[in-house]
Amino acid sequence: MSIIMKYEMMILLTEDFNESELKTWAFNYARSLRKLSASKISVISRKKRNLAYWIKSRKRSNYIQINFMSVPKYIDSFANNLKLDSHVLRFLILNKKSKKKKLE
Repeated sequence: MSIIMKYEMMILLTEDFNESELKTWAFNYARSLRKLSASKISVISRKKRNLAYWIKSRKRSNYIQINFMSVPKYIDSFANNLKLDSHVLRFLILNKKSKKKKLE
């Protein structure tokens, strides 16, 4: 039996996308997560923002946040897809562990 974990992913994309193209890009990656047995997928656009420092000769970026639940063994496969995408400047996938309260 596999454990399903919560994840939060932040993706920095080039600012070349208009709003419609950005939604299409995010929808395609949400669909690829679904193919990897992810569930409870939510995509949040954090709009264009200035970067703290230059990344790949870029000073602005589109920020996309994706929250989902998945089996840990599929995360590396999804990360490899992001690494191959030329529009992705950076990404970070965090494991959102639930806080356990200890009763005394």
